[in-house]
Amino acid sequence: MAEDQLTTGRVGPVRPLDPIDAAILRLLRADGRASIRSIAEQVHISRANAYARVNRLLDDGVIRGFAALVDHERAGQGASAYITLKIVQDSWRTVRSKLARLPGATHIALVSGDFDVLLLVHTADNRELRELVLTRIQAIPEVLSTRTLLVFEETDLIPE
Repeated sequence: MAEDQLTTGRVGPVRPLDPIDAAILRLLRADGRASIRSIAEQVHISRANAYARVNRLLDDGVIRGFAALVDHERAGQGASAYITLKIVQDSWRTVRSKLARLPGATHIALVSGDFDVLLLVHTADNRELRELVLTRIQAIPEVLSTRTLLVFEETDLIPE
């Protein structure tokens, strides 16, 4: 697989979604376990058409996969934080690779502004969070500085 495919998730050509594809995506974001039959009924197309469209969305890299929405607190991860990082210029790929291997890391983004990277982590408690930041993240040579923002409450937004 080419480097571009690994970093962007894109496989096929980029093309705008038609209203039916957009409706299918809304349904799957709300319920990733929805059956093809249910999707077809809700968007008023045949099952064969729904199956073909979902497969095309997967093949084109529009749908990157399916995942469970996790209640991190109920899963024993009561501490959540966004960690902002300033990193050495041109070290994004190296830093991303190291951050992705951290326990509890669930989202990594290269961003613009006062910092370079935004990292979302979930840990059992504040002690584990402190250890993650002070001994794991700050030990990455390309990380120049960090700032930790504790999450008091979070909500996954699911389209209706």
